[in-house]
Amino acid sequence: MTDPVRAIADAVLYEGYLLWPYRRSATKNQRRWTFGGVYPRAHSEGRADDPWTMRAECLLEAPDDAAEVDVRVRFLHVVARGVARAGAAGLEPVDELTVGDARHLAFDEAVEREVSVPVRTLRALLGSSERVALAVPAGRDEEHLRDPDGALAGAVVRTWEPLEGSVEVAAQRVDAGVVRIAVAVANTSPWPGGEREDALRRTFCSTHAVLRTSGGAFVSLTDAPEALRAAASACHNEGCWPVLVGEPGDRGTMLASPIILEDHPRIAPESPGDLFDGGEIDQLLVLNILSLTDAEKAEMRDTDPRAREILERTEALTPEQLMRLHGAVREFGMVRR
Repeated sequence: MTDPVRAIADAVLYEGYLLWPYRRSATKNQRRWTFGGVYPRAHSEGRADDPWTMRAECLLEAPDDAAEVDVRVRFLHVVARGVARAGAAGLEPVDELTVGDARHLAFDEAVEREVSVPVRTLRALLGSSERVALAVPAGRDEEHLRDPDGALAGAVVRTWEPLEGSVEVAAQRVDAGVVRIAVAVANTSPWPGGEREDALRRTFCSTHAVLRTSGGAFVSLTDAPEALRAAASACHNEGCWPVLVGEPGDRGTMLASPIILEDHPRIAPESPGDLFDGGEIDQLLVLNILSLTDAEKAEMRDTDPRAREILERTEALTPEQLMRLHGAVREFGMVRR
């Protein structure tokens, strides 16, 4: 059974990763990583649009200070995928390379990163905050490409820049049985300077936090009970908005999302899979993909492994699955006034 919390967190993580028409030549896919960016401090300072911190605050009701809090921060780390042709002088960078029947294009991918803060009781957090350092060294990986006869034809070269930063969790008592939990994410990665696109390679992209509790219950910031509305309004959030996630009525998990969501968001059961664009209608995206020319599908397939998966999944849909995308009516929720 699919974990509903993980499904929503993954949808947030990859929101906007690659957009229709899912090809690198599209302008919108040359300006990526637009949600949840936590940028290198040296790049961010003096700029209002590229913050180097993210802060999430929410309320936790707990009968005593033995309640536990578990925090995980997740984000994408940009990986530059280059292509090189084998020559007399070694590997020579090129924009694209065809080996056999496969075409390889230079493009940016991403790898998932996660920082886990050790589980702590409220008693420990109220006494002092818990801080975890993040350090990811720079790296390089070569995937050799060989001709049908076995000769070296080139390589796919993936490189990534170093990341440094921290995640800090703290708690402050608001009232009897109510505590404010704060999660602060900071990016202190070294930054030698350059263009904004270069800074993205040292950015925590699509950053979000998942908070879980044992022995307590989180409070909705969207629809807080009357007695806690003032405390909920006083929660200070920068670059994210905490919402309850999980099954309806569950108050054990909070997602600090970089995009606006309602409490207990769900993935539509009719959805054939992630299309990286929650603001669009799956049916329209699917029909658009199916209407691509062979050349456009080829570029989509070669742009990114995740784009290839979308194409293959879409082309494999049955008529019955396509009909399920036509529309559905959900129950209407009530919001307390």
